[in-house]
Amino acid sequence: MSRLLDPPVVHHASGAAVDRTVAVLAYPGMSVFETGIVTEVFGLPRPELDVTWYDLRVCAERPGPVPVVGGASLHTPYGLDVLASAGTVIVPGVPDVTADPSPRVVAALRRAHRRGARITSICSGAFALAAAGLLDGRRATTHWRYADLLARRYPAVEVDPDVLYIDDGDVLTSAGSAAGLDLCVHLVRRDHGAAVANAVARRLVIPPHRDGGQAQFVEAPVTADPDDDRIARSIAWALAHLAEPLTVARLARQAHMSTRTYLRHFSRATGTSPIRWLVAQRVRASLALLETTEASVEEVAAAVGFDSPVTYRHHFGRAMRTSPSAYRRAFRTGAAPPVGAKGAGQAGV
Repeated sequence: MSRLLDPPVVHHASGAAVDRTVAVLAYPGMSVFETGIVTEVFGLPRPELDVTWYDLRVCAERPGPVPVVGGASLHTPYGLDVLASAGTVIVPGVPDVTADPSPRVVAALRRAHRRGARITSICSGAFALAAAGLLDGRRATTHWRYADLLARRYPAVEVDPDVLYIDDGDVLTSAGSAAGLDLCVHLVRRDHGAAVANAVARRLVIPPHRDGGQAQFVEAPVTADPDDDRIARSIAWALAHLAEPLTVARLARQAHMSTRTYLRHFSRATGTSPIRWLVAQRVRASLALLETTEASVEEVAAAVGFDSPVTYRHHFGRAMRTSPSAYRRAFRTGAAPPVGAKGAGQAGV
């Protein structure tokens, strides 16, 4: 049997040791794209970040060659015992959403969950988690094409087809394949904070967080519209002026549109409304201030454009499922982040 020796750990200020091993499951007939996402985020060494990085293991039900899409094969010496012993377990999209995962895979996922591992799925990998019973009574997501099927096959799961990912503490699910990048960067943020997550996102040439849900991708893409450029320019302007009072009318003026036209084009481009987008951006901008400065909550609220600390705390709580002060304590001390952020990645947080 394969065995994982001396997993990397980070010793927090609290004295707790957190397992940084990441195991991703390889299936026969899988696309390697989602495995590549996991490899890129967790497998590459990042000495420039000056933090203890992850130790990645690609695992298969049967160690050895795993045939993948395109006629190639992926070879791994690691089996399900390594998967079940990792600190984070990631299940990429399954090759057949109508078939059940093998009993051995189900047993390994359950063992990992029982011992406290963080279980994560990308795209249709949610079907494997659901088959193991790990999504029962939970809110979860998957690719919009499979959301109805997931809900029919596993009625105990509360399926949300509109979000990019959902963080339910010890079990996390993401939408279509590329949303796995959003979720993986989110995991880095949970483990290492905003600054490190942002650095990883920059190296991947992706935004640290995408706004809107996957609903914006359900219909066929619309014909390119020059008005979209005006929306993009207004967004860039808003990000540079977050601390100022911003209204839909002011944003519309930046785009040289009427308010009504701006609302329509903004919603089509982002999957959310300008006000919800602004709230999300302001909450996100506050994270680094909470982590890296001594500014009071009142000062942080003002610096990112909230009109009062009460409003800031309200929106922060809705988005992060914790308070600004609790978030600061968790990330400033290096302690494990508070369980929550249910609905992270949801449009309108």
